[in-house]
Amino acid sequence: MTAPKRLVFFVIALCLLAGSLVVSRVGAEGQKKRAVTAKRRVLEYDVREFGAKGDGQTLDTDAINKTIEAAASAGGGTVRFPAGAYLSFSIHLKSNLTLYLDQGATIVAADPQEAKGNYDMYEPNEWDQYQDFGHSHWQNSLIWGIGLENVAILGPGLVNGKGLTRGGPRLRRPVQPGDRPASLGDRPASTSAPSPSPPPGSTQAAPDSFGNKTISLKLCHNVLLRDFSILNAGHFGLLATGVDNLTIDNVKVDTNRDGFDIDSCRNVRISNCSVNSPNDDAIVLKSSYALGYARATENVTITNCLVSGYDIGSLLDGTFKRNVKQAPDRDGPTGRVKFGTESNGGFKNITISNIVFDHCRGLALETVDGGLLEDISISNITMRDIVNSPIFLRLGSRMRAPAGTAIGQLRRVQISNVVVYNADPRYASIISGIPGHDIEDVKLSNIRIFYQGGGTLAQAALSPAEKEAGYPEPSMFGDTPAYGFFIRHVKGIELDNVEVSYAQEDLRPAFVLNDVNGADFFHVKAQLAKDTHAFVLQNVSDFSTYQCKGVPDMRLERVEQKKF
Repeated sequence: MTAPKRLVFFVIALCLLAGSLVVSRVGAEGQKKRAVTAKRRVLEYDVREFGAKGDGQTLDTDAINKTIEAAASAGGGTVRFPAGAYLSFSIHLKSNLTLYLDQGATIVAADPQEAKGNYDMYEPNEWDQYQDFGHSHWQNSLIWGIGLENVAILGPGLVNGKGLTRGGPRLRRPVQPGDRPASLGDRPASTSAPSPSPPPGSTQAAPDSFGNKTISLKLCHNVLLRDFSILNAGHFGLLATGVDNLTIDNVKVDTNRDGFDIDSCRNVRISNCSVNSPNDDAIVLKSSYALGYARATENVTITNCLVSGYDIGSLLDGTFKRNVKQAPDRDGPTGRVKFGTESNGGFKNITISNIVFDHCRGLALETVDGGLLEDISISNITMRDIVNSPIFLRLGSRMRAPAGTAIGQLRRVQISNVVVYNADPRYASIISGIPGHDIEDVKLSNIRIFYQGGGTLAQAALSPAEKEAGYPEPSMFGDTPAYGFFIRHVKGIELDNVEVSYAQEDLRPAFVLNDVNGADFFHVKAQLAKDTHAFVLQNVSDFSTYQCKGVPDMRLERVEQKKF
């Protein structure tokens, strides 16, 4: 064979060898991909493959729970809900499990009367006398889990709690002083058995077959909730009690009672959420006695969120309607960020930033059941159309707690960079302890509040009752004698670069201080009507002003009565 021919054969052989290597490699990669796909299929469980219909008519409870059991038995995985409406009673979460709601997928809470079925029975709790019924039980929910780890609910789908009730069975004890008014339905005065069935969504007491929470978690850790929406959530969109390492991100809630109730939890991150709740609180931190012991809610961040009191359903449909007839009481829509009322364990080490309040109540920090509320930083807040006090700090002695519990403390709170427009004229911002128990070390800076105004001389002469054991709400004191800030029983408060003004002439003073020790006002501005005063002081010591518009710089060691 000639040299040229040998060269040609050599080149052909090399090409064939290279081709075989490529084919071998592609085949291996294909096998690897198929193996990964097969593994993914094993880890993902489609509820339709376990019998769920998703037609909105057939009860899919058993199929959903069978899917969850199959995933849990295999060590965990993702339970997927393809597009469809999955009618269900109680869904039982498991550890190492993700529920994933596809776009167009809706889990619908069934109506016990229409679907002729029941939610899981609420479990016994010997401590339910210390908090509302809804906070004391977890199993009577649409989706619930107790003692779990590594749990997630994800995806762009919807959870519709239309078959849930907003109330709960009547409590087996009389109403106690300081209980929530019974008009909201979760604190009726009765020692009898549960009352007859109300329709879903009513505020009446519910029979044992009803569920009253959309998602309920107790003593869990490593929980992630992301991207889905909740509509008409019953008493709670989320009740998380004793949950550690909880992340809630990009969740939208449009509901008829509370949005998120974070109770006795640690290491919590809430971000990028919109919560509309005209009839109750939007994002609320609590520390109840439901676990049988006092446990603080601590190490919490809440950021980049909207809270509002629009008409129910108009957040999710983008219409943002406002109908005052939906308000639960004379204070108007709720829809706010709040600490309390349940406050046995207290609140510690919490930051709140970048929050929009719209057509709702203002910020409320309350401890009235013996807990410590301390080390709180709040910044970058805008509020518009606020229906009661823009800022409300309350230390009280309701003491819905075991006998012998001491009165709590509220201290070391910083609130900065706040803009409020069109605040209700009846209530100033209120910072109030009780006799012998002062709120301590509060710093307010870079705050601008524009009230509606219209206050009268008769209001300026008011002296609000203490109501030490009352349910904490800004309206508990009635109209306030100041239009800007009413400050009572406080030790150590500083206002720096704070401005208050109004749209309509207000005949009340801007600031009323009563039983205050250590108050510093720097660069404070207040719009004043003719012959009204910027400050009214009663029983005040260690008071100073510096570069406050229209007020001379001064330092007062002690005054019993002074107006200027």
